[in-house]
Amino acid sequence: MLAAFTIAGKDLRQHLRNTTMLLFALVLPLGLAFLFGSLLNDAGSGFHARFVVADEDHGPSASVFIDGTLVAVAKASTVDIQHVDTAAEAARRVGSGKVDAAFVIPAGFSADTAAGRTATLKVIGGAQSEIASYMAREVAQAYAADVRSGQLAVAVTRAGGVEVTDPGQLAGKTQATQPELTLRTEVTAYRKELGTSTYYAAGSAVFFLFFVAMLSVNGILLERGNHTMTRLVAAPVPRPAILTGKLLSGITIGLIAMTVLVATSSLLLGADWGDPLGVALLIVSLVLASTGLMALIASVAHTTEYGTNWMSGVTVLLGIFGGSFTPKAHLGPLAWLGYLTPHRWFLTGLSDLAGDGLRGVVTPVLVLLGLAVATFGLTLLRIGKVLSP
Repeated sequence: MLAAFTIAGKDLRQHLRNTTMLLFALVLPLGLAFLFGSLLNDAGSGFHARFVVADEDHGPSASVFIDGTLVAVAKASTVDIQHVDTAAEAARRVGSGKVDAAFVIPAGFSADTAAGRTATLKVIGGAQSEIASYMAREVAQAYAADVRSGQLAVAVTRAGGVEVTDPGQLAGKTQATQPELTLRTEVTAYRKELGTSTYYAAGSAVFFLFFVAMLSVNGILLERGNHTMTRLVAAPVPRPAILTGKLLSGITIGLIAMTVLVATSSLLLGADWGDPLGVALLIVSLVLASTGLMALIASVAHTTEYGTNWMSGVTVLLGIFGGSFTPKAHLGPLAWLGYLTPHRWFLTGLSDLAGDGLRGVVTPVLVLLGLAVATFGLTLLRIGKVLSP
């Protein structure tokens, strides 16, 4: 092992002086992550809706909608609520683009709801504010469902022969009753998705990590070509120690690069990678898998040019299908190919880490380590081809 560490130390010093290696390891992934993160910012983080409400009724039902429903929506989300006097003013503001949508409560609305008659709550949506308009419509429909439940309670009570002296009071009590069946959003379900900054930082990092592995393994091919490897093989050093030293330097560079990228993207881009232990496990297994795969390709390369071309082609294809820059949903029927790539398992591990904690990385880490064991094992079987010209 001393010989392996000596060889690794020598190669590591060479790699650190290689500007091309540093370019692929740090500059390009950080640059692309910053570019994509700036252009494609989280859709949810920049969403802000402006609603206006025109109350022409001034009755109890209108007050419940404004002071109850709309106030609750404003508190729970990034929504501003403004008040105007007339429906015409509300429509004018929507048409001019000053607000995204408007609620209009016509006169007689409270009387109609109390009497069980059909009541109309108008929603005016802006043509350029599709998401906000849809949100306004859903808010109105949610309130309408509450009103209908109260009206239904009154109708059922009367149908049973019971006299209803105060229909409005009965409807109000019905609407205030907590339903036995409720819908609850599971926090981990919607958080099981990486933010834009994190996704593109991770995607760029894993994509260029394979180029880093390619450059480190390519050093073996270069030494074979200039016969430096021949002299090293002739030395009293076991061949497995030579191969271990050569690959160990690449693994070290990969770990350093990924660590710096995680820290830098977190500080400068606001990326949230998740639990440090889970991230560390994913990074180590990914670096081993990428180095092993590049080493296996090098073991079947007859020349440096042949090996470089194959490693470059495989790296690009894995990045495309692995989702480094395109979410798997955009690949359509070819999305399943992503699970044949280390990239997809690494990104899936980060997503599962965000939703399930450390247990979410178990399967991705095992898959990546399995790939590393398989590729390193096959490379070791072909060690004569790897080290001999």
